[in-house]
Amino acid sequence: MGISLVATRDDETVESWERPRSATSVRIEAAPAYAALPAPLLKVSGVSLEYRTPERVVRATHRIDLNVHAADRFVLLGPSGCGKSTLLKAIAGFHLPIEGEITLDGAPVRGPGPDRIVVFQEFDQLPPWKTVAQNVAFPLRAAGLLGRREADERARHYIDKVGLSRFADSYPHQLSGGMKQRVAIARALAVQPKMLLMDEPFAALDALTRRKMQEELLALWDEVRFTLLFVTHSIEEALVVGNRVALLSPHPGRVRSEVNCHAFDLASVGSRDFQAAVQVLHRRLFEAGSEADAAR
Repeated sequence: MGISLVATRDDETVESWERPRSATSVRIEAAPAYAALPAPLLKVSGVSLEYRTPERVVRATHRIDLNVHAADRFVLLGPSGCGKSTLLKAIAGFHLPIEGEITLDGAPVRGPGPDRIVVFQEFDQLPPWKTVAQNVAFPLRAAGLLGRREADERARHYIDKVGLSRFADSYPHQLSGGMKQRVAIARALAVQPKMLLMDEPFAALDALTRRKMQEELLALWDEVRFTLLFVTHSIEEALVVGNRVALLSPHPGRVRSEVNCHAFDLASVGSRDFQAAVQVLHRRLFEAGSEADAAR
């Protein structure tokens, strides 16, 4: 079986993975324009990002355009050094663009805020002197969102959502790496942000734990329907975690293409269609389009 790539948005080139009626290879076909979608929750418009090293100024991304809608699981996929983590930090408000604009719910992003919470790759992002419950409740109280009792109740609610109720009174050093990441996710969701930002959160986990964390993240999304922006350099992870994937070119990062991948989930891994999709995205990332990128 093959995979059909279809343009799906009225004013943008977006591709969609769908199971064809009968095909033997991947093909691309045009599709008519669809009705306009609601206004995006996150809009990244012509954003270029730079950072300074002791030797020079490095351009991380070049004129990125992205729209992320409410309840999307939007993945930034690209090779190391393509600027995907830098872009996520800019959306979080930690890094200002040198050109372009980032808006969230129509308001410009000028700095960090509780409407965007980041879960990083590192396991040691939890204060070790606080219990699990205290770690999850802390940002609620520090931001003045809730009082002590209400913060504790909400913290324990989200701790239960990630399956760690038995460990609510444990300390981080008593948890495995995967459990620490679940606490970090619970802490982020407890704030009830407009967007959850995850920067390669499972990259340091072993393969089995990584698979389990992907399952739990998707199950949690099914229940809560939060808006997710997820950074990874794994094509397989992008296809199963995301419902939309932006492919970034090698340094400096540009949007090479955008793909809808609703047809895939964890049960698809290993199937002929899934492996065909992996090969297409690999070629798109590393082979096709390099001349077009260089000409821009």
